[in-house]
Amino acid sequence: MSDVQKHIEELRRLLELYNLQYYRDDNPSVPDSEYDRLMNELKKLEAEHPEFYDANSPTQRVGGAVSEGFTKIVHQRNMLSLGNGYNYEDLKQFEDRIISEVGPVEYIVELKMDGLAMSMLYQNGKFVQAVTRGDGVVGEDVTANVRTIRSIPMNIDFKEELDIRGEVYMPRSVFRKLNEERESRGEALFANPRNAAAGSIRQLDSRIAASRGLEAYWYHLPGAEAFVRTHEEALELLEKQGFRVNPLRRKCRNIDEVWAFIQEMAQKRPDLPYDIDGMVIKVNDLAKQQQLGYTVKYPKWAIAYKFPAEEVVTKVVDIFCTVGRTGKVTPNARFVPVEIAQTNVEYATLHNEDYIKSKDIRVNDSVVVHKAGDIIPEVVKVIMERRPENSESYIFPKTCPVCGMPLHRFEDEADTYCINSECPARVVESIAHFASRDAMNIDGLGEKKVEMFHKAGLLNRVENIFELKYCRDEIMQLDKMGSKSFDNLVNAIEEAKKAGLDKVLFGIGIKHIGAKAARVLAQRYKNIDALMQASREELTRIPDVGEVMADSIVTFFEDEQNVKLVESLKKNNVIMLYEDKDSFDSVFTNKTVVLTGGLDHLTRSQAEALLGQLQAKVTGSVSKKTDIVIYGHDAGSKYDKALQLGIQLMDEDAFVSELERLDLLKKS
Repeated sequence: MSDVQKHIEELRRLLELYNLQYYRDDNPSVPDSEYDRLMNELKKLEAEHPEFYDANSPTQRVGGAVSEGFTKIVHQRNMLSLGNGYNYEDLKQFEDRIISEVGPVEYIVELKMDGLAMSMLYQNGKFVQAVTRGDGVVGEDVTANVRTIRSIPMNIDFKEELDIRGEVYMPRSVFRKLNEERESRGEALFANPRNAAAGSIRQLDSRIAASRGLEAYWYHLPGAEAFVRTHEEALELLEKQGFRVNPLRRKCRNIDEVWAFIQEMAQKRPDLPYDIDGMVIKVNDLAKQQQLGYTVKYPKWAIAYKFPAEEVVTKVVDIFCTVGRTGKVTPNARFVPVEIAQTNVEYATLHNEDYIKSKDIRVNDSVVVHKAGDIIPEVVKVIMERRPENSESYIFPKTCPVCGMPLHRFEDEADTYCINSECPARVVESIAHFASRDAMNIDGLGEKKVEMFHKAGLLNRVENIFELKYCRDEIMQLDKMGSKSFDNLVNAIEEAKKAGLDKVLFGIGIKHIGAKAARVLAQRYKNIDALMQASREELTRIPDVGEVMADSIVTFFEDEQNVKLVESLKKNNVIMLYEDKDSFDSVFTNKTVVLTGGLDHLTRSQAEALLGQLQAKVTGSVSKKTDIVIYGHDAGSKYDKALQLGIQLMDEDAFVSELERLDLLKKS
């Protein structure tokens, strides 16, 4: 290493240290003038020696790169949500279930930050990537923007790969200052710090993100059992490596102690320098976390306690109905605008006819409104003593508010439907759903654009999407549709044809079939024709597919119009196959595998990812359902239990040999 490179590296080390002292520890060891002097010296040297460029250099933390968009990234491990509790009884049930499965446990209780969930990847001690939570499976690469958060270390003294989870947030003081500045410039104000943080992270110009004063706390280390025994030790490991971990946390021996801490923090909540919307309770022992495992949606060893929603009084000025893609008619209330939990609220869903009747909600009523789970506006009750004397009960419509056709309420259902398949509202909603991000992900074809194309006579059915490329002249005449917009839309539609069977199944809108169920069906049947031939009995034998879903699938494909839709998609070369990215025939395929002990050739996350490619199910605990236990050095109780149960054991060398045979690893 040359003297110049050594000096550059030393300057970077010092400036990184001073950065963390100032932004993370609030305890700078040098004056600003010295920091500025060293920064200017480093900038000069890097400009003179571009061959020593480093994306993690302190000079890069002010932003400057302007992105054309955000790349979608598949998380190494899914970012699951948490189950919610709203009172002591919910938390007690959580504890009772845990005790019944693994016995008494300790808990770590942390503040639930109201920000933007984030995953950061470190490899060989260096910050590599930051990805938003997204849908929990796929997020967006926001590395350039997260790099501008100066309390985050770019280099750590830990060579193993780390996937660190946390929350990016905007401090209240920064939020107030930002809105004051926006108001002085006549710009729209941010509704709350969370929205401001999310908007800042999603800026294409990282200089804007750098100017927003964002902060972050880190609270989870997936795969921590490879390094430590408890969640508390995992947090201490993060702290030791320089990450900000919220000090307002507590170890509790039981739910009563947890509840006492929750009450204490509820009192302190208004005075905190940031927003929180609850508390998170986690089992401390990582081995017991593994024993408890996961549901499809969330870990069974953690729960989020949500603070009671703020309640306000406002007035109902209108009740109106909207029509969704399935024809479901949803009544909604419009209020005199009111602020709830720092968000302006003007509308709330009233769900269905029975809901309105049960609460006797009427136009001109004064009502108590809150945010259910701090998120969804909801009418709590009507203040009867304020009801006007001339008040009249709301009469649910008998005809569709959009197409005027008679509405239908099915037996044993609370919802009311417009069954006119040509209803403009249903058409627009169904096409917009097909094009949505979780379905075919056609960029530039949102609901407003679909509505505009529908009014122009260009989009009347889902299959019309693939005919838009022949409508250049008509589209160019529409508002905000120039040549570039048209070309981008056509390219996005062509790209969407490759989305695959699971996305198509979700997109075509089979009742009761969400994104997860669509993926399960695609993995099982592999192609659309096989699924269309499936019987109710066969479908109900699939895990996660019940009788209601099976009936809905069969009924959907019995409809001649839906069969025509499938045939049209085929003619337009839409791929309706499910292909695993890598298909292997190995000893691990369709087997349940447990990893234990230290691995020398691979990190734990690498091993799990490779087993995933081989279509193995990796779990954290050994049971009679386990097929193979792969062990490294210092294997412990899981190895012993596998011996007792007669489960196949495989050492790391044999595992690596199998990976090499499949060309998943290069032979050493």
